[in-house]
Amino acid sequence: MTDEHTDIGPNAETPVRNADMPVRHEDTPVRDELFLSHAGLAALVDGLLAAGTEVVAPVVVGACDTPAAMASAACLRPGVAAEQVDYAVLDGYRRLALGEAMPNLSLKSFFLPQNEALLCWRQHGGTVDVQAAPAEHAPRLVLGAKPCDAAALEVVDKVMNWGCADELWNGRRAATTIFALACPVEDDSCFCTAVGAAPDGTRGTDGLLTPVEGGYLVSVTTDKGRAFLDAHADSFAALDGIADAQNLRAQAETFRAEAHARVAANLTIDPTSVREWIETHYDDPLLTALGVRCNGCGACSSVCPTCHCFDIVDEPEGVGGGTRRRCWDTCQTGKFTAHASGHNPREDQNVRFRQRINHKFAIYPLRFGEVLCTGCGRCTRVCHAGQDLVEILAAIDVDAHRGAPEAEGDAA
Repeated sequence: MTDEHTDIGPNAETPVRNADMPVRHEDTPVRDELFLSHAGLAALVDGLLAAGTEVVAPVVVGACDTPAAMASAACLRPGVAAEQVDYAVLDGYRRLALGEAMPNLSLKSFFLPQNEALLCWRQHGGTVDVQAAPAEHAPRLVLGAKPCDAAALEVVDKVMNWGCADELWNGRRAATTIFALACPVEDDSCFCTAVGAAPDGTRGTDGLLTPVEGGYLVSVTTDKGRAFLDAHADSFAALDGIADAQNLRAQAETFRAEAHARVAANLTIDPTSVREWIETHYDDPLLTALGVRCNGCGACSSVCPTCHCFDIVDEPEGVGGGTRRRCWDTCQTGKFTAHASGHNPREDQNVRFRQRINHKFAIYPLRFGEVLCTGCGRCTRVCHAGQDLVEILAAIDVDAHRGAPEAEGDAA
């Protein structure tokens, strides 16, 4: 299993640190701008599906459709939406739900499946035949991804190519073209700008769609995106050839500016100060108090677009054969770090929750130069114990700046 659980503390070996290590990253520069009408989008999706191309996009799913689900506590609560949104493989344009709510889960499972075969083996006498899972995949399109989810893939690329390249992850990444959709900001749990991302960010994308009257302004950011648009040019129109182009650009700019203002109002922090505070406050009472609230269910890890811990197990299949599988895991459960001897270096939930904060905002930045978070807010929305990452980061940021010279001057 992978965890990168190098703790930062009195008895820990601290990773080599570059004092000038950046935390925030610039978006991919926009190369071209085009216009995609609603009719053009429908033709594009239908054409791709007819050609056998897999299209992954947000779709509306029934949250309480089955009798079992309707009897659940969530569906019995007043005000619970009967329909929700998730990423899924499209079977037709009619299911596409661009601009709807935040998908329950991120794109992670389309690149790191919850359970996948790594290899199969079969023993023949004194020899063992091993067949590895294919690392090449058919081309597919991700359409309408949230910018925070697209950016997360590029963040996780670092650990998936740290020491050795993960062929399955890289194969899926290479086969996938991603066009994100600029986000209006879901709610007060969103904080992408606080961690270097943005509601209209282009990082991790091949293009970005911004809603405007009659369709979308399409910004192309990579050669892969340009090649996709060239291959489907009939669905797009050159923006400069549209009489109302200036107005469409103004609409897009207004949409983006308003989204930035909304998310920035949720949280503004200094990631470097947060990282340095965590490094020097390993046993701080604040972290202990937060850990008491955590039930260790791992829901936060399941919905997080950047959590990447997994376990590897060998499953026997008959006599003399089996399959080696990789499946998601989480550092928030007690067995994650349990040793065969019975010793567990993270014996209580306080320590395990502290590890989650350390990993995302101190350990990962020290090793890879950026935080392991894109501010999607899913962990807060699913936590039945009320853990709010916006609240947590704001509290750390305030404590990190308490007593600083500029803060003392302001107080005076």
